[in-house]
Amino acid sequence: MRDDDPSRLTEDEQRLIRALRPAMAALMRAFDDDLQRFQRMSHAEYIALMFLSEAPGRTMRLSDLAELCQQSASAVGRTVKRLEGEGLVRRQQSVHDARSFNAVLTEAGLARLAEAGPVHVASVRRHFFDQLEGVDRGKLALAFQRIAQKT
Repeated sequence: MRDDDPSRLTEDEQRLIRALRPAMAALMRAFDDDLQRFQRMSHAEYIALMFLSEAPGRTMRLSDLAELCQQSASAVGRTVKRLEGEGLVRRQQSVHDARSFNAVLTEAGLARLAEAGPVHVASVRRHFFDQLEGVDRGKLALAFQRIAQKT
């Protein structure tokens, strides 16, 4: 593959695009494994708690939470049900739309998020940031944001 042929990817481009999906899958597995091992919590549960902690009133429509978590409504529903069973989240019917439900982060959920936070941060550093030696993280973040905004 040659750089002067726009219809083909260069070797570096091929290597990068082929590494992208396996790298993302490996990262998500590693984050989940660490949280499961040290906190008995899935990465999906951690992310749901995190987004709820950042929401106004620590409350969010389930459909909005699903979008932020990049999961289906049914997957987020199952996650919220598990968290609800542990007293970390409660469901409440939306006052604005009787067909919608909100997830509300409880005090226990906020405390659980704070407890799991250091494990998640250590995992992210070890599995992701430590692998970015020599990479301009600011430029990488901007590139990821541009990609996400186009889709």
